[in-house]
Parts: sequence; C-alpha cells; structure tokens
Amino acid sequence: MNTIPTEFQITNLLHQDTYLVDGQLKKWTGETSEVYSTISSTENYAPTLLGTIPTMGEEAADEVVQSAVAAYNNGQGLWPTMKVSDRIKCMENFVTQMKATRSEVVKYLMWEIGKSLGDSEKEFDRTVEYIYDTIEDYKQLDRNNARFTKSQVVNAMVRRGPLGVVLCLGPYNYPLNETFSLLIPAIIMGNTVIFKPAKHGVLLISPLLEAFRSSFPKGVINIVYGRGREVASPIMKSGKVDILALIGNSKSAIALQDLHPNKNRLRLILGLEAKNPAIILPDADLDLTIQECIMGTLSFNGQRCTALKILYVHESIAAEFNRRFTEKVDALPFGNPWEKGVSLTPLPEKDKPDYIQELIDDAASKGAKVINAKGGERSDNYIFPAVLFPINKEMRVYHEEQFGPVIPILTFKDIQEPLNDMAESNYGQQVSLFGKDIKTIAPLIDTLVNLVCRVNLNSSCQRGPDVYPFTGRKDSAVGTLSIHDALRSFSIRTFVASKDNAYNNAILQELLNSKESNFINTDYIL
Repeated sequence: MNTIPTEFQITNLLHQDTYLVDGQLKKWTGETSEVYSTISSTENYAPTLLGTIPTMGEEAADEVVQSAVAAYNNGQGLWPTMKVSDRIKCMENFVTQMKATRSEVVKYLMWEIGKSLGDSEKEFDRTVEYIYDTIEDYKQLDRNNARFTKSQVVNAMVRRGPLGVVLCLGPYNYPLNETFSLLIPAIIMGNTVIFKPAKHGVLLISPLLEAFRSSFPKGVINIVYGRGREVASPIMKSGKVDILALIGNSKSAIALQDLHPNKNRLRLILGLEAKNPAIILPDADLDLTIQECIMGTLSFNGQRCTALKILYVHESIAAEFNRRFTEKVDALPFGNPWEKGVSLTPLPEKDKPDYIQELIDDAASKGAKVINAKGGERSDNYIFPAVLFPINKEMRVYHEEQFGPVIPILTFKDIQEPLNDMAESNYGQQVSLFGKDIKTIAPLIDTLVNLVCRVNLNSSCQRGPDVYPFTGRKDSAVGTLSIHDALRSFSIRTFVASKDNAYNNAILQELLNSKESNFINTDYIL
C-alpha cells in the first residue's frame, strides 16, 4: 500500500446506495454487487474491493421508465417545452458542479478500468470541454433557426425538437467521455434520459449524481444500476423508449432492439465494433509509421473501438518493420496507472488475459508465431502484448475484434488484397494509411473513403477532435456523433408554417412581440 500515492489510495469503500429517479436520490435497500479492481493494493496479489452498487431489476426499470415518460409528458413536460436558453443554463450549472469532482472521478477511472493517470485526467478534461463545445454549438444552431423563412406563399419557422425518452448505455473503456457524448446532446435537446453505467467504470459516476439531481428538472435524467438483461431489457420491453443510444457490442444492440414492441418507432444511435486496419506502403516513413502504430494498437492496451486491430505491411518492408516494431513493443513499460511514464496498465476484465491467450494459441496452431520476446508473458492482471506473424484468414484473431493487447500482422504484395479484405469485413469505421507517393495514395484514398468513414493519413485511428464526424459503415455504427452531428442525431426537424396573408402575419407578429411561445421566438442567445 505504501507504493500507492496517498491521494490515490482507497481508504474508504464507496457504497453507492442511492439511484436517481424522479429528481430524487432514492435510497436502495435491495441486493448489492461488490465492485473489484484488478489492481492489487497489497504486496501479495489480490483484487481490490472498491465498494458496492445496487443490483436492480424489473421493478426499478419500471420506475425509471415512468419517471422519464412523466417528465417528457408527450412533449408537454417542462423540459421539452423549455426555452433553449434555459436548458443551456441548466447544463452550465451541471458542468460547473462536475468540475469540482475531477480528482475523485480520475481516481476511480484509474482503479476501475486501469486507465493511466494522464489518460484519466485527459478523459475528464476532454469531457468538460465537450460539454462547453456542445453548449456553444447549440447556441449557434438556435441562432441559425431563430428566424422565419418564406417559400412560395408559406412562412415557416424551422427548429429542432426532442424525440422523447432515451435509453443511454455507455462503454467501459471511456465510461465518462463516450457516455457523455451520448448523454449531453440527448439531454440538452429536450429529451428525457434513462442512463445505466457500463459493467466497469460504475463508481466513478457516483460523485456526479448530485450534480445531475440538482441541475435538471425532475425526471429529466434517471440513473439505474445492474446487469443489462435485468434492467435494460425490461426498459426496452416497455415500448416507451424512443431512442436507443448505445456504445458497445452489436450483439447487445440487436438483442435490445428485438425487445422493443414497435421497432419502427425506435431511433438508433450506435457506436459498435471495428477492426480498423493499418495499410503500410513500401515508401512509408518507418520511424513515423512505427510510432503511430504503437499508439494505434496499444494506447489503453488496445481497448478502444478506434484502435488499430490488424496491420497490413507490404512484403518488401515487412522484415524491417517487424524487427523495429517488436523492439518498440517490448520496450513499453507496464505498471499501475499512477506510475510515471507507464504505457501498459492492468486489464479491467479479469477474463481478458485468458481470452487473449486463446487468440495466441489459435494463431500459433495455424502457423503464426509470437515474434516479440515478451509477447504473451502473463501476470495476475495482465498479458504482455503479443505481436503475431504471419496471420491468415483461418485464425480467430483475423476476424474477431480483440479489444486487448495482441497485434496481428500480415503482408501484402498487391494493394487489392487489403482492399478486398476491407470490403468483405463486417466493419467499416476507419483505416490508417502510411505512405508518401501521391500517385499511389490518391486512388487509394478515393477507394478507402467508400469502405470506411475516416481515412487517417500517416496517423493512427482516433475519435477526435470532437468537431469531426464519428461514425462507421456496416456493423460499426448507426448515426453520427460529433458535437455538431450529435445534436441532430438526438432531435428532429419540426416547424410551424402559415400561409402568407395579413390575418396570419398579424398573429405571428403578436406571438413574437409577446414572447408567449418558447418555440416562436427570434431571441438571439449570446
């Protein structure tokens, strides 16, 4: 325990014994589940108990559904009919309170999911920045819409309106940032939300509960805990959910959609799996390429949907690339998240090392080798990144999204080989293209943009900056998330129209002058 800095030590267990419903932090008296970290706080390895969370079921699910439905009230609720400027004030109040929780949230990010101190701080700060940027973009959206347009003989005011009740399910690898990339636009656009934290990264939401409770009208945000099938399933079965917003696994997304009795009424905003490849051309700058591929494959141990999950290296440079790449991988330091300069950290899922070992064993049985010296070395909560070469299509690691520290490499002679593989893939999020000759790169880019949604030139795949669209083709995504696009994903264009005559125009003018309507107004939000 002495090796853990004082400010990061777990001195008291966090027993999360309340949940947020109908504007109240309601006491939970039912069954609870223990939350463990795979990080040990003792010299002899043992998982660390962090606290407990409620184990909720159908009764709690029904309760939060009723709360969200009542708050929306068929579009008549306080929140969906509120002035844009007033909704913005509520969100500003929330983010002000959120900033005060930084040290506590960062601490639990490290313990619960093993994210390094620097990356945990970055995730918190980026999320705060995301909220402020969303507020600014919403202001601009409202400014653009705060006017009448005239076409033929019809005057119209077109705005974006809410859709109803949102079920929000975020991922464990970015339990704050990616979850809030769903939550924040959903709320600010006037929807009411039911939020269930991911399987890991649950306790870090606890410091934010009071900010949620005090910043928004009752029922606007409801927070429940428990297993997806025990809580999310009955919520979907109710048929009261208008938007399923999920970042995670496509199997879960399909299962939840199938439970909804009126699927045609259900809007989907999904961020799902990816198998983002790197394509490394013969003239690639190997220093730059290796640096970006290390970051792309092993940032947060490869536990990112945007991670590089398979590397295509031109056969003419494969030997040199493999030699230099494996040296860099083996040089990466492993340690606890708060240790200085650490690159690799404990895996939050206790079963993940066994799964990675299965992929290694399967590949080895079909002709691949672990080509880095430390590849596959095991400890209680980690398996050192294994670089596998050569890979073929018979191997599980070629098809499965590994979401962890194993790096498959295969060579190509003809550029059509990786292009065909990408076309056959179930996924289509991003690609990293490494090379220099524009006569080669130009036609490649023109093809790749039709296979994926982001082509990263001489850089690893990533989500940000948040102003750029984040989406995918095929099984990788439904809907688009960026600050700009998310506001549109969680809303619908709606408008008031009237024929251009003296009688109607007088009424519209009176509506504008009186400020009686929150919809019909031309106020400019500064």
